[in-house]
Amino acid sequence: MKITVLVDNNTLIDRYFLAEPGLSLLIEDEELSVLFDTGYSDIFLTNAGKMGQDLAALDYLVLSHNHLDHTWGLDPLIKYYTELRIEQRPFRLPAVVAHPEIFVSVSEDGFNEFGSLLSEGKMAKHFPLRLSAEPQALSPRLTFLGEIPRRNDFEARTAFGRKEGSDEADYVRDDSALAYRTDRGLVVITGCSHAGICNTIEYAREVCGEERVVDVIGGFHLQNPSQRQLEGTLAYLDALQPECVHACHCTDLASKIALSRVVRLKEVGVGLSLHYAK
Repeated sequence: MKITVLVDNNTLIDRYFLAEPGLSLLIEDEELSVLFDTGYSDIFLTNAGKMGQDLAALDYLVLSHNHLDHTWGLDPLIKYYTELRIEQRPFRLPAVVAHPEIFVSVSEDGFNEFGSLLSEGKMAKHFPLRLSAEPQALSPRLTFLGEIPRRNDFEARTAFGRKEGSDEADYVRDDSALAYRTDRGLVVITGCSHAGICNTIEYAREVCGEERVVDVIGGFHLQNPSQRQLEGTLAYLDALQPECVHACHCTDLASKIALSRVVRLKEVGVGLSLHYAK
């Protein structure tokens, strides 16, 4: 399996790509091709083109959750496929895999919309939708986790506005992730980990029936975390001891430094390619 970072907050040194506060990963495994999130703008398409990566033959488009830094690239992606159709160039439309609440509008004071700009109805005009709160197998080795249970008492304590039609604070129930099963253990692929990075890893282990973790790549949502959250996360990862960790996107510098004291933390940026043996 190969993971290529198309969008992150940073680029690798001496790699001349574009970066933004967002995330988009291309996952390839034999004949399977999956785009995980689309970032904030069209730079995932620009970077993919510069890397020689083909997004015209995706099997799945997986959305980790509905926030702007992960879904606002959907509009340029639709334009991309529309132009391929107009030019009569070969392509296939990926199935969209996500939580059922992925396209529900989200707002709060000062932000009229920071969730997806496209409704479920609009998306259904362009893509086949596979929305489910339950885990979905995308291949014999790759699984979409669906809605992640929040079982510990130190994560997932921050709300982000309110979803349309609800009077309750939004704790981003639609937040999900992917898990890839190798013969050595799991690779857990996260967007922002609003459900909590430890909750996410634990659920991946449960769903996949595998205790070992090879790598965790993606956002850990450690942005000025409380001392309780940070200490709980460090204790969990110290006990788990994955082979390595690629924390990026919504993981601040102080948290990365703290993580580096308990796990083998690796650098992430646009242009990074990771290869995992089966």
